[in-house]
Amino acid sequence: MKPFQKTLAAALVSSAIFMVGCSSDDDAAATSAAAPETKSGPTHPVTGETLAADQTFTYWALDEHSSLDPQIMEDTAGSDHARQLFEGLLSQDADGNLVPGVAETFTANADKTVYTFNLRKDAKWSNGDPVTANDFVYAWKRAVNPETASPYSWYMEIMNIVNGAEIIAGEAEVDSLGVKAVDDYTLEVTLTESLPYFPMMVNHSTVFPVHPATVEKFGAEWTKPENMVSNGAYKLTQHVVNERVEMVRNDQYWNNDATIIEKIVTIVVPDENQGLIRWKAGEFDRGPVPSGQFKSLKEEFGEQAVSAPRLCNYYYTFNVSDSGPEAFKDVRVRKALSYALDRSVITENILQAGQENAYTFTPSKTAGFTMPNVAYANMTQEERVAEAKKLLAEAGYGEGNPLKFSILYNTSEGHKQIATAMSQMWKSSLGVEATLNNMEWKTFLTERGEQNFELARGAWCGDYNEASTFLDLLRSQSGYNDGKYVNTEVDRLMDEAKTSADPNVQYTAIEQILADEMPVIPVYFYTTNFMLHDDVKGWPYNNIEQNWYARDLYKVAK
Repeated sequence: MKPFQKTLAAALVSSAIFMVGCSSDDDAAATSAAAPETKSGPTHPVTGETLAADQTFTYWALDEHSSLDPQIMEDTAGSDHARQLFEGLLSQDADGNLVPGVAETFTANADKTVYTFNLRKDAKWSNGDPVTANDFVYAWKRAVNPETASPYSWYMEIMNIVNGAEIIAGEAEVDSLGVKAVDDYTLEVTLTESLPYFPMMVNHSTVFPVHPATVEKFGAEWTKPENMVSNGAYKLTQHVVNERVEMVRNDQYWNNDATIIEKIVTIVVPDENQGLIRWKAGEFDRGPVPSGQFKSLKEEFGEQAVSAPRLCNYYYTFNVSDSGPEAFKDVRVRKALSYALDRSVITENILQAGQENAYTFTPSKTAGFTMPNVAYANMTQEERVAEAKKLLAEAGYGEGNPLKFSILYNTSEGHKQIATAMSQMWKSSLGVEATLNNMEWKTFLTERGEQNFELARGAWCGDYNEASTFLDLLRSQSGYNDGKYVNTEVDRLMDEAKTSADPNVQYTAIEQILADEMPVIPVYFYTTNFMLHDDVKGWPYNNIEQNWYARDLYKVAK
């Protein structure tokens, strides 16, 4: 765990009043992080570096984003766009620390059930309208409203906002949500119970504000470039589905004078190798690292080949719902498949970029999380395979009656390599017959979300740096519990952890349950791997969530 993570966690837990950007005992109003006042010269106003004449940041994306609507998007690609187009109450700096966003300061009552955010008066929408507390109230009510059908409504539920769960379930009126505008620049949020890490959660796209008049006027069409009104450092100018997204500086943004990157271009190329070729040709500032190529790229390009820990897990989930195969309802089968998977082949032979073998669902680098001692993690691979053979035989599968199922993953050469390796491991050690089924991203999300699969790829990047952002996915009612795993003890422990003096006790107990019942197969913990041309400066390498903001980047002259 990095020191800044410890400091932030301690501040959030111990202080009843937390001034963003200030120490917990400072009563002065918080100010935004120091930033250059203007972009007027050919050199960077802080570092003195000579700036490139063209300040366009172009980057590769594997898939089309799920949406540009903050309350509808559900993927990393969408969130990357959202952080440029919109600004929430709080943001993050290059080390992952909370810094002011639209809110300059916030306070909490003694038991941390009421949070009050004080909004800056110079925040504006791209059309010049002021950003007010009512815009946040509108967006948050929109997120919990069943009519919106937000894929992330469950996130609003775990934020513990008064009546959030009841509204989502259709049991309370939307206007009863525990959030109100005390005045235009004061937002008050009331929780059902204490949630010390609540401030971390307001940095998520689901709780970004939207411009009410624009949403009401254009409905589902409000995210088109000609309609969108946004409050971030950039505004949308072009969107060609499955091809590209373009944004330019928002001259109404409150800190626009400190922004150097003039334009952001995202180009979708659904093939990592083609993306790399185009990065090498200079078409992209940021490009992909195809599976297995990091070492050679590092040798060739040095620091331009980037690898750093990232707060994400990679796993496969069993469909244990009524629509799932009968075999997967047997815990012996689930354990056998997990045990027989040689994770080192995937991390060391296929990926080769510092990824960590995973035997728990929560990544080891998560702030405040202590890795539990689960038994199968301590076995040798030979011992795991031997136990897998025994378990599968006990479940009635073997020669003459091989276990058969399909593996669902989204189209990607890397995902294909991993799924192929997994199927070959299971075939050689257990006689399992697994067929591969790939789909493009949006179709994949739909099929997985509707339980039209048997075994499906999953990956999760933390919405905030705390173990609950991962373990909440396996609660019975989670919107992303795609396998429909149900365990009332997991639900109880997650509820208990919210107010525990040491929630790691509950998290450890949950991870032990997951190891015993194996509703998912943990495969590895991510590193962030990408190619970045050395004329791009300001990338937040130390932010384990990899929440990046183009407004903090700049390009130097070559």
